[in-house]
Amino acid sequence: MSPVTPSPQYRYAIIVAGGSGTRMGADRPKQFLLLRHEPVLLHTLRRFAAPELGVARIVLVLPADQFATWQELCATHGVSIPHEVVAGGASRWASVRRGLAALVDCAAGTVAVHDGVRPLTPLRVIETTYAAAAEHGAAIAAVAPKDSVRGLSKDGSYALDRARLRLVQTPQCFELELLRRAYQLPELPTFTDDASVVEDLHPIRLVEGDYRNLKITTPEDLLLAEALLR
Repeated sequence: MSPVTPSPQYRYAIIVAGGSGTRMGADRPKQFLLLRHEPVLLHTLRRFAAPELGVARIVLVLPADQFATWQELCATHGVSIPHEVVAGGASRWASVRRGLAALVDCAAGTVAVHDGVRPLTPLRVIETTYAAAAEHGAAIAAVAPKDSVRGLSKDGSYALDRARLRLVQTPQCFELELLRRAYQLPELPTFTDDASVVEDLHPIRLVEGDYRNLKITTPEDLLLAEALLR
C-alpha cells in the first residue's frame, strides 16, 4: 500500500479490546458477549464507522488468540465495516502502541483511542472529542462524579471536592504525531490511560462525556447497557 498524506483533519480510530471476561464470570471475553443479539465489540465498531464522523481508518486491537473468534462473529453477523485487526501486547500501553504502528503510513490527522467495551458512546461525544483534539492537540471525554468522594490516608480518610474531579472515559483523541511521540517513551507503571502517557508532552483538554458511555466490566453493566439500548 502506498503511503497516504492526509490533511490534518483526517480521522483515525484505534479500538482496544483485550479483555478476558474474568470479572464478568462469562465463558468468553466480554467484548464478544451478546448485547441485543450482537457482540459488544460490533456495537462499538459501528459507532466509529458512522458516516457523519468521517473516520478514515479503524484499527481493532485484539489478542492474537481471539482473531479466529472475531472472524467467525463477523461472518455470523454479516459485518462489512472496513477495519484492520492487529495483535495486542502484554499491556494496554503495548496494545495501543501496536495499534499506532498500523497507522505508520498516515502522515497527519487526529486519532481516537477507545475501549472496545464502551459500545454506547454517543456520536456527539465522539465528534466533540475529535474536534477538540484537532484544535488543541489532545482531548478526552470525562464526566463529573455523582457521588461524594473520599481519599485514603494512613489515619483513615478525608473528603475531596468532587467539583474538582472528573471520571475519565474514552474516546481519548490526539494529534497523530503527538501520540506517536508519547508512545516512543518507555512504559511506566503510572500510565493508566492514553492521557497519562501524553500529559508530560502536552496539556489535556477535557470535553463533556456522557453517563451512558459506560464501560462493560461486570454483569450489572451488561444489564444496564441492554436497558439503555431498549
